[in-house]
Amino acid sequence: MLSRLQEFIDQLQIDTSRASLGFWIAAINVAIVVLVVGGISISAIGSLRDLADQQGKSRVQLAGAMAREDLRRYGEDALIQAKTVAERATLQRLLADRQAAAVGPYLRRSCNSDTIASCAVFEGKTLVAQAGVALPWAEIAETGAEQGERFLVAASNAPYAVLGASAQIGGATERRLYVARLFDEKLGRVLSDRVGMPIRLIGYRSFVENKKVDDYTRLHSAGLSDGRSAVARIESDDLYAASFPVFASTGEAIALLEARLAASDIDESVGSLVRRLLVTAVILAAVAVLAGVILGQQVTGPVSTLTEAAERLGHGDFSTSIPVGGTKEVGQLGRTMEDMRNNLVELTGALRRSEAEAQAVLSGIVEGVYAVDKSRVIRYLNPQAARLMGVQAHDAIGRFCGDVLKPCAENGVRPCENNCPILRARTEGSAQATERLNLREGAPRTAIITSASPVDDLQVQVIRDETELEGVRRARDSVLANISHEFRTPLAAQLASIELLREGMDTMPPADQKELVLSLERGALRLTRLIDNLLESVRIESGQLGIRHQSIAVEELVEDADALIGALLKQRRQTLELDLPEDLPRIDGDGPRLTQVFVNLLANASKFAPEDSVVRVGASATDRTVTVWVEDEGPGVPDIESGSIFERFHRGPEQEPEPGGLGLGLWIVKSIINRHEGSIHAERKDGRTRFVVELQQAKSE
Repeated sequence: MLSRLQEFIDQLQIDTSRASLGFWIAAINVAIVVLVVGGISISAIGSLRDLADQQGKSRVQLAGAMAREDLRRYGEDALIQAKTVAERATLQRLLADRQAAAVGPYLRRSCNSDTIASCAVFEGKTLVAQAGVALPWAEIAETGAEQGERFLVAASNAPYAVLGASAQIGGATERRLYVARLFDEKLGRVLSDRVGMPIRLIGYRSFVENKKVDDYTRLHSAGLSDGRSAVARIESDDLYAASFPVFASTGEAIALLEARLAASDIDESVGSLVRRLLVTAVILAAVAVLAGVILGQQVTGPVSTLTEAAERLGHGDFSTSIPVGGTKEVGQLGRTMEDMRNNLVELTGALRRSEAEAQAVLSGIVEGVYAVDKSRVIRYLNPQAARLMGVQAHDAIGRFCGDVLKPCAENGVRPCENNCPILRARTEGSAQATERLNLREGAPRTAIITSASPVDDLQVQVIRDETELEGVRRARDSVLANISHEFRTPLAAQLASIELLREGMDTMPPADQKELVLSLERGALRLTRLIDNLLESVRIESGQLGIRHQSIAVEELVEDADALIGALLKQRRQTLELDLPEDLPRIDGDGPRLTQVFVNLLANASKFAPEDSVVRVGASATDRTVTVWVEDEGPGVPDIESGSIFERFHRGPEQEPEPGGLGLGLWIVKSIINRHEGSIHAERKDGRTRFVVELQQAKSE
């Protein structure tokens, strides 16, 4: 069987060498145009017919819905008429006087209208009088009592269903007036005129008793099953029909409302559109065929040569040049392909060099690097990442990164679920997270994972092992050693002074005792300043340095600072000179914090200034700022221009006039000034060292 099929396919093969390339291009264009135009035409005609069918069904269904709405309105009109007649004093008087014989003629005059076919008066369950078409009023009254003021009745002895309403006559609850309208041909004609489409009313009992089964029977059955409506095209009568069941308020089926629309009205418009579409398709196809023939005749030249060269190029053979010749277009194509070949040669070499450089960089860096796809599946990792994860590269590629890294769960949930830096980087641009990883047996290792945003469906992460904290420990030990040394030095001096005071309390001259007390005071001030700086550095580091905004005078800040460290100036016989204008504006800031700023600046000036010198504090103001400077006559601070003196733990050289501190004073000063949205810098001017602070003026009230 397969061999016969292959033989048939071989027989169908066309020898393209018997005709020119232009002929085959034209033939192919013709075939494509015919297929496309034919397919579009067939599809469009089918769509038009479907749309027309939907339009016909929608129209007939809309007409039926309008007719059913008219029936509901007729029920409301019947109720209004029943209440109007029941409220008439004449009818109430006749019933009160027991003049039953006169009630009938009165009803014939009162209920005589195009919308009411019959009416009746009941007293309790007794029929007093009736007028109009004879109806089974006992059954109607019983059904009306079940349904309320408005009712629909399919009476067993009546040929038509009944639409009616009832109203209480006067104040007698037992007396009621009933009015009725029949679902007959007359009502059908009225509905047809209103909706502009033939309407039929079929009693439900008649429908059930009819044993004939046709398309209409199935349509009405579908409408009853749906409970609302059904619509279909009746091919035997070439029309659209819709069925709307009419139910009483108790749920009982009363009648069927049928709307009809001739299908010829829809088919004629569709046929006109189809004819126009076919004519347009034929014209377009002819134009396309002509264009294809002309195009086929124009395409000539060494196209086959270019095809062979393109095939070699596609297989990666970049060594053979592309032949250039033939017509202008083909020659341009050949030159373009030659340029493309040269660009590919250069690009291939550049890519190979870039790949080699990238591999060298990724293999040489200390950190691990790995890349994941959209599903966070590892697609690449360098040797450092493989060693850190404790896996082989080929074993990790293709696995979910969380299964390879094995991050420790937080509150029972892995970070992969709710705190993954890869997912955060996709929305934030980049993200970093510190995670504890169960990479291999033993204690978990701490790693910092930095994730970049995705590029070409790949996302690169850099992972750094932070388990070894020797550098942190060394820094901590160094800080602790400095703190211990700084505290031990003044404490040792204070202990020595206390011991000398105790031993020479009775024999030592007062001048020597005063000197020892001043030494104790200086040591206490130095310890206090060290403790304040340490506490302040902790607050700054933990983000607890809050700034209160209040209006403060610069004179008050300098006076408070002088009161705190004035003893240091006196011990070194240094004088504090103030050059503060009387109209200097107040500044906006936190008083205690700014006092600490000037305490540290004055202490620093006293430390570097020689004994018997002057420390100056001056200020000036601009439109919005106040500039305050502290100046001393010392030899200056090394690296004053670089600003490194404001770095944390920066300590001066060993040749300082006093032992170096913790390197926190100026760092704390800069941190406080920055939080006040101000600035500070140091400079050398006229052989003096000056620290300049710029702060915001307080807002005037």
